[in-house]
Amino acid sequence: MKKLSIIAVLVLAIVAWSCSDVRREPGRAYMPDMAYSVAIESYTPLDTFKALGINYNAKPVPGTIKRGELFPFAITKDKQGETVNYEASKAVANPITALTPDQHKEAERLYLVNCGICHGAKLDGQGVLHKRTDGTDGPYIAAPANLISNATYTGMPAGQMMYSVTYGKNMMGSYASQLSTTQRWMVISYIKGKQAEANGGAAAEAKPAADAAKPAAGAVAAKPATDSTAKK
Repeated sequence: MKKLSIIAVLVLAIVAWSCSDVRREPGRAYMPDMAYSVAIESYTPLDTFKALGINYNAKPVPGTIKRGELFPFAITKDKQGETVNYEASKAVANPITALTPDQHKEAERLYLVNCGICHGAKLDGQGVLHKRTDGTDGPYIAAPANLISNATYTGMPAGQMMYSVTYGKNMMGSYASQLSTTQRWMVISYIKGKQAEANGGAAAEAKPAADAAKPAAGAVAAKPATDSTAKK
């Protein structure tokens, strides 16, 4: 009985002590980043992370590829004044050999959203930025490329189109941040299909996807993708 009384007193003392409003130091945490995680809101400036001693740059780990995404375009951008990789990109085949009905519908939508404003819904270079629907001139005086009748573009290999869409060419900027690798190849396949229809022929067959992922001879290998366009 005496022992039970002592135990009861000790328990009451511990409870009373733990309920005290005195602030105590819990000691050192083995993994403080996990024990005391910092709540970060979306679009928090990266400087905030640095101030907290957190190494974070909002980019995917090098080599990361989003699930269901194709391998990154394996040709790097040419240095200023060079065209070596641009020419080498001709040898890169489109890994998407044919569009399913659903892919064709999505590729058409992506084309109209991202490309049609300049190149036109009919791929004739008469987009609303050049020629408005009422026939008046748009803000772009020079006509964008006619992808249907201009031999330069009807005969352009898919890989070279991919280079232009990925890095930009002439007045057209890069669309790598707007379209993922898969989406860019889908849009190019859509364009090639329309070109074939307009010229009464069949779209050129693409090489197997495994070959398309390899860099062309003489091209500089790309670094692991960190965007998608992440990530993209």
